[in-house]
Amino acid sequence: MAALSSPLRVCRGILKELRASMGQGYRQSLAYNYVLDQFRKNKVTGERYCRAQQEAHHASHTYLCLLSSTRSHLALHNLYHGKGEHSIEQAAGMVGLRLPTQPGGKGWEK
Repeated sequence: MAALSSPLRVCRGILKELRASMGQGYRQSLAYNYVLDQFRKNKVTGERYCRAQQEAHHASHTYLCLLSSTRSHLALHNLYHGKGEHSIEQAAGMVGLRLPTQPGGKGWEK
C-alpha cells in the first residue's frame, strides 16, 4: 500500500475488508453505509477541486491499510499463538531450525 490509488479502488478495498471481517451481512452494517456515504460526499466533479477531498482520500487509504494490516496480524497471531504452548522441537521447526542431536543418536532430552 505504498502508492495512493484511485478513490474507487480504495473504496472497494475497504468494502472488501469489511466483508472479510463481518461476513455476508456486511451490507446491512452501519460501517458499510458510512463508508459509502463518505465516498459519495467527497466525490470530485469537473467544477470542483479542493484540498478536503485529497485529505479524505488520504484518510481513506490509511484506513484501508489499517484494516488489511489488522486482518493480517490476526491471521499470523492465530497461526503462531492459537495452539497454546509448543514443544522445543515445534518451536524450532516454526522458525526453520532443527535441534542438534546427541552423538549416540538421541534427540534433545528434557
